[in-house]
Amino acid sequence: MNVLWLFPGQGSQSVGMGVTLAEAFPEARDVFGEVDEALKINLSRLMKEGPLETLTLTENAQPAIMATSLAVVRVLQTQAKINITTTGRFAAGHSLGEYSAVAALGMLSLAHTAQVLQIRGRAMQHAVPAGQGGMVAILGASLDDIHATLTHYPTCVLANDNAEGQVVLSGPLKDLEACSETLKPLAKRVLPLPVSAPFHSPAMMPAAQAVAETLAIRPLSTQAPYPILSNVTAQPERTGWDTLLVQQITGRVRWREIMDYADGQALALAVELGHGTVLTNLAKRRLNHVSCFGISDPKTLEAFVETALVSPQ
Repeated sequence: MNVLWLFPGQGSQSVGMGVTLAEAFPEARDVFGEVDEALKINLSRLMKEGPLETLTLTENAQPAIMATSLAVVRVLQTQAKINITTTGRFAAGHSLGEYSAVAALGMLSLAHTAQVLQIRGRAMQHAVPAGQGGMVAILGASLDDIHATLTHYPTCVLANDNAEGQVVLSGPLKDLEACSETLKPLAKRVLPLPVSAPFHSPAMMPAAQAVAETLAIRPLSTQAPYPILSNVTAQPERTGWDTLLVQQITGRVRWREIMDYADGQALALAVELGHGTVLTNLAKRRLNHVSCFGISDPKTLEAFVETALVSPQ
C-alpha cells in the first residue's frame, strides 16, 4: 500500500480514549492490558474513567496515547489483515508519536515502549519547576517574523513547526510572555498552551539523558522495515533511531517540513492511527491528491475499510 501511517502526539488524550475499541475487539483489550502490566498501574481504567487532570499528566498521557495507537495497529492486523510492519511506504509520528511509530514497526516491544514513555513523561515534567516554563501557539504569523523576533529572546525557541502559520514556542515563562507580546501585532492569534513545561527546548536535556540511559539498556532493533520521517531531520530514516528519539526531546518538531516531503512522494493514503484527528487535519491541509483518514474506533475503522480498501493502493 502506498500509504503514510501517522501517529499522534501529546494533546490528543481525552477521557474515554480507546474505550469503544476495547469493547469491540479483544486484541485492543490485550494491548491495554499489556501496558497496564508493564507500567504496574491501571492506566486503561484511567483512560476510561479519568479524571482528566490525572490522565493529562505527562507520564500518563504519553503511554496512553501510544497504547491507543498500538491498539488500532493490532485491530487493523486482525480485522483488516493489514500488518503495519510490512505494509506502508512511510511512517511519521508527532513528538511522542515517533515512539508509537517505532513500536508499530517492530523496533521496540509494546511493554518497553510504555516504560520508556513513562520515564520520558516524568523526566519532562520534572526537568523544569512548575510555573517557570511554558509553551505558546502563534497562529497566522510568518516564519520570517517569528525567527526575527526570537533573535531578541534567545531563551525562547521554536518548538513545533506544525504547518504554515501554525507554530509553537517554548521557553521560560516570563521571556515567553514578553516574546508573545512582541508577536501579537504580527499574528492572528497568540495562545498560551495548558502545559507546565517548555517541551522541545534545551530545558528538556535532563529528560533526553534519562531516555538515552533507558534505551542504552535495551536498544532498538537496528533498522526500520521502511522509512520513518524524522522530527529531527524531516527526512526518511531507517537507522539511528536510538539517537533520533533522544534528540527530538530537546529539538524542534519539524512537522511542516515532514508534510512538505510527503507531499512530493505521490502517496495514495495518509492514515492517522490513534485518538484524535490533529494529524489527519494537518495532512488534509498539505497533502495534495492524497486521501486522508483517521482510525480511532470501530466506526472509523469500518469507514477506512469500506472506502480506502475498495481498490488496491
